[in-house]
Amino acid sequence: MTIICPNGHLGFAPIRVESFKLGVAAKPDYVAADSGSDDVGPIPLGSDTSTSPLAWQTHDLEQMLLASRSLGVPMIIGSSGDTGSNSRVDLYVKIIRELAAKHRLKRFKLGYFYSEVDKERVRRAMRAGDRVIGLDAHKDLRESELDATERIVAMAGVHPFIELLKQGADVIIGGRSSDSCVFAAPAIHHGFPEAESYYLGKVLECASFCAEPYGGKETVLGEITATDVKVTAMHPDQRCTVASVSGHAMYERSNPYFEHVAGGTLDMSECRYEQVAEKTTRITGARFKPAPEFRVKLEGAGKVGERYVGMVGIRDPYTIANVDKVIAWARDKVRERFGEQGYELHYTVYGRNGVMGELEPLKHKPAHELCILVQGVAPGAEMAEEVCMTGTRQMFYARLPDVKGSAGGVAFAIDEVLRASPAHRWTVNHTLRCEHPMELFKTRVVDVG
Repeated sequence: MTIICPNGHLGFAPIRVESFKLGVAAKPDYVAADSGSDDVGPIPLGSDTSTSPLAWQTHDLEQMLLASRSLGVPMIIGSSGDTGSNSRVDLYVKIIRELAAKHRLKRFKLGYFYSEVDKERVRRAMRAGDRVIGLDAHKDLRESELDATERIVAMAGVHPFIELLKQGADVIIGGRSSDSCVFAAPAIHHGFPEAESYYLGKVLECASFCAEPYGGKETVLGEITATDVKVTAMHPDQRCTVASVSGHAMYERSNPYFEHVAGGTLDMSECRYEQVAEKTTRITGARFKPAPEFRVKLEGAGKVGERYVGMVGIRDPYTIANVDKVIAWARDKVRERFGEQGYELHYTVYGRNGVMGELEPLKHKPAHELCILVQGVAPGAEMAEEVCMTGTRQMFYARLPDVKGSAGGVAFAIDEVLRASPAHRWTVNHTLRCEHPMELFKTRVVDVG
């Protein structure tokens, strides 16, 4: 069985059409793509919006829909609209309906499922004694964090996709989903082993990120048998090599050998990679270990406040050498105006650990010029604007002992401060025990076209 994946995050940047057409010409059995991630941060989930432009999302869905309908094969999308929330699923269902009408497509079955979880469902489980176990550094979920949460989505495994395939869906629009399960589901549905199926999903999830030289949004083709997986780059100048494929298997994980999904773990520690053609790598040796109990990952985000941003540039060597004192001066002026609490003020110094912060291994002196991003967060927009404006402008007035002039040591990249999206934070990164794999996911199939 073969699947093509044209985009590692549908809509985040448009599909590269040329390599997609080559993938379609290979006549795959499925066309599939993931359309979301928590890489985009908590704001889209908390605010129930998309970070990807509607035009780009529509472009990618149109390319995939027309190709899958012309081939007569199923199309599968996971984590619709960046977050997989219910409104994003509804958005994609609407787009599919409009595209079907626009192109006068013959009638087909459109299946979709929702992934949002009611906070009270989680609260009942907690009060009944079920631990909602934290991932990474998170402790078990507390009700105070649940109360601070705007929206929760459950990360689906293969189960709702398989259920919709059983119901004859030709196009599937999924809520929040594990990236790999978007591709593993049809393979398992057709009887292929779980280990090879989940590896197929792992290697296809980010499209051409598993190929070299680097190039995003290009199509790759995955093939599964009962004993192996093969992956082939479609772009004429890309190859799937032992290095690129094995490297991608280690991508985005703290332990390079394990991929955790609802119901178990893919173990890649014994995988063997072979270059079987110039553009194709073969993978064997994957193993799948079922979990002792069925747990589903939950993601939740909560609003912190309204947010404004300012930008300051510094070229003066003396001000750069004393940048911490400049920031401290500005912080103190905000404190004089607003006190110690009820707002947040953040400074990110680019040119001195701006990307990695305290984790930066290079401890050299700052660059000859710095850019400082200032963020002011408060319950209301008016206060957030003033916090940010004070925290930005007061850097110009910072009093340093050896300064003789009166022109200030900083430059404003923009004179005003700019309103940004509301600030959100991750509140839920936990797993919930479920009695049944479909417990949190509602499916529906409708006729379209």
